[in-house]
Amino acid sequence: MTGRRLDLVSVENGPITLNVAVAGQGPLILCVHGWPELAYSWRHQLEHFAARGYRVAALDVRGYGGSSKPHEVADYSLRELASDVVAVVDQLGQGKAIVFGHDWGAPISWTTALLHPDKVSAVALLSVPYIPLGDISFIDMMRALYKDRFFYQVYFQREGAAEAELEADLRTSLRKVYFAWSGSAPAGMWEARKPADARLLDGLVDPQPFPAWMTERDLDVYVEAFQAGGFRGPLNRYRAQNLDFAELREIVGKPLPQPSCFVGGERDMARALIPGMDLYADPGVGCTDFRGSTILPGIGHWVQQEAPGETNAALERFLSTL
Repeated sequence: MTGRRLDLVSVENGPITLNVAVAGQGPLILCVHGWPELAYSWRHQLEHFAARGYRVAALDVRGYGGSSKPHEVADYSLRELASDVVAVVDQLGQGKAIVFGHDWGAPISWTTALLHPDKVSAVALLSVPYIPLGDISFIDMMRALYKDRFFYQVYFQREGAAEAELEADLRTSLRKVYFAWSGSAPAGMWEARKPADARLLDGLVDPQPFPAWMTERDLDVYVEAFQAGGFRGPLNRYRAQNLDFAELREIVGKPLPQPSCFVGGERDMARALIPGMDLYADPGVGCTDFRGSTILPGIGHWVQQEAPGETNAALERFLSTL
């Protein structure tokens, strides 16, 4: 933020306290971040849309930043995280909001929209298009597809392993992860074939200097947050995927009914997570009121940080259709 007032608000959801950054006045836009980020990853959107007549809020998802960090994996199911979104919408938006979700924030957003359709009037998904729940959990499917090689989400299932690796040198770990999934990384860095027993950071580089979209001051915000809170909560989201499969049977195969859009980076590794598929080829296929997609040339996974101007323009176009 560069001049507009930013308020920090606490929202209670039962035993969970959520730290929420808020700017502006008007209809509520709620921004939901992914892994490994913070409300801070929406800093460019907070200012931009607050100046255009919206009340814009970005929460630290539970497990991150200033929000509660429960220990148990079950506390990080999509149903639980959707209840956090509803609590924020009720307190800050009088029960209604447009929701922007990036990375894990996208499934959190669409799950909220499906479970609580009266709370979500529209959904913008960044980097992860809507994929309806199917007949097998995503993590079990990926175990089968990547049975002979490394896949980060499978590696994350073993409690403590990724925490120890990432927390050994937080600054370097974050730089490597952010760079590897950015549009600045050499092609193929993230998905390079690694043996199944590899670690997350094996083969990733620490660029010197880091691309200009994240300054040292920006990185300081993330490093300080993860030094204080660690990685268990954020990694528990990956570990809760079989719980999601069991808990969300009522939305299996359901289309997303709210007005929706998709924004992704041309060079995002997420589009190739499922071998042989381009997840960005038809990002509206599971949506009944899809208002269009924007694929940003040369941009990677962190679209709202790597290309804030282009991302904001795409989101503005979506808002103009509502």
